Amino acid sequence: MSKIEEIEKEVQGLKPDELEDFRKWFWEFDAEAWDRQFEKDALAGKLDSLAEAALKSFKSGKCSEI
Repeated sequence: MSKIEEIEKEVQGLKPDELEDFRKWFWEFDAEAWDRQFEKDALAGKLDSLAEAALKSFKSGKCSEI
């Protein structure tokens, strides 16, 4: 049995209150992991072309400020 299958089995066996706690924990864990990856990508310049395209569209009047 793979590690993922073991985790799935454990999650399926949680009581409703335990599942609620797990969902909250996992949501926070996943959000933090996403934030770290986003920051890493931004610092590495991987988002620069997207930012430049957005600024170009804004300056040319193709979009408006929110």
